Amino acid sequence: MTTKLSERSYAFAQEQIRKGRVVLDQRTDWSEHQPSTRQENEFIETHGWDEYASWHLGLDDEEPEQTKARYKFPYGDFARVHRCGVLSAEVRAGQYKHRDIEDAAIRLREMLDERTDY
Repeated sequence: MTTKLSERSYAFAQEQIRKGRVVLDQRTDWSEHQPSTRQENEFIETHGWDEYASWHLGLDDEEPEQTKARYKFPYGDFARVHRCGVLSAEVRAGQYKHRDIEDAAIRLREMLDERTDY
């Protein structure tokens, strides 16, 4: 598997954080906050694959285009960046030694942690 950081998605996540489109939750919240399969399918149908890709830090270029398997390390709910999603991506990227994705997730987490909306 060749999974690498999607620079476009990383820039999109940074922009969402700068605009305040965030949820400052805890890592354990991700199982409840991440989009369901139904929500993913509805989002793809409504917004398309490019916007779906924007909500994933990783891109597996060995997987076919326009398949969910191509996009890895989700970090939000298609409306807001979730701190729990960023933390989950950071941990999983570290486990699988995707250093570029792990580093990006760390920087996103730092941006979120600098916010004062707790």
